[in-house]
Amino acid sequence: MRRISVILSFIIASSIEGYAQNAYMKLGFQALMDKDFKTAVRQLEKACVVDSSNANALWMLGYSYYHSENYKKSISAYTRVLSINGTDHSAYSFRSKAKSNMAKDTQLPDNEKEKYLLGAIADLTKAILIKPENTYYQNRALDYKDYAALKMAHPGYDKQRVATALKAAIGDFEKILANNPSRNDIASLLDVTKEKLATAVGHH
Repeated sequence: MRRISVILSFIIASSIEGYAQNAYMKLGFQALMDKDFKTAVRQLEKACVVDSSNANALWMLGYSYYHSENYKKSISAYTRVLSINGTDHSAYSFRSKAKSNMAKDTQLPDNEKEKYLLGAIADLTKAILIKPENTYYQNRALDYKDYAALKMAHPGYDKQRVATALKAAIGDFEKILANNPSRNDIASLLDVTKEKLATAVGHH
């Protein structure tokens, strides 16, 4: 599993670089590997009290919050990771995923949803600048698509803004297909997005 291998690489790197691995961090890591994310959160919160500048413990805490569906705290943890290491593309990616999930909260007003979606797009743009992965392009395209849908839900929406978002989504989907033409799922999403763009531009 790629995500777990990323975490493992952090742990190995921390050992090589000589960071103190406190007992809470080890217990948190074990709980995370067992997918017991609630326990992982409890242990890793303690680990981060012991060593508040340990980016590996904070990364795992953000991951555990995310999988416990505590997206606000996940965003906060990954923000702390990025304050320590501003080139951690995986932290930008997971922070964007947490923001995207926040934007799906039906209790939030639309202006808050918009803020989270734009934040997710900005995070993925940073991740792509560091390491252009297909997953990042795909997630950013979906966020652009969701942003356009959010704006289109209002009468008299800004057609130019919606069109710009949908064109950006189309560009990302096309980039993925250029790298991997066999992605039929992406080809379908591309077609749907092009139809949405035609509707948005032609809307009266």
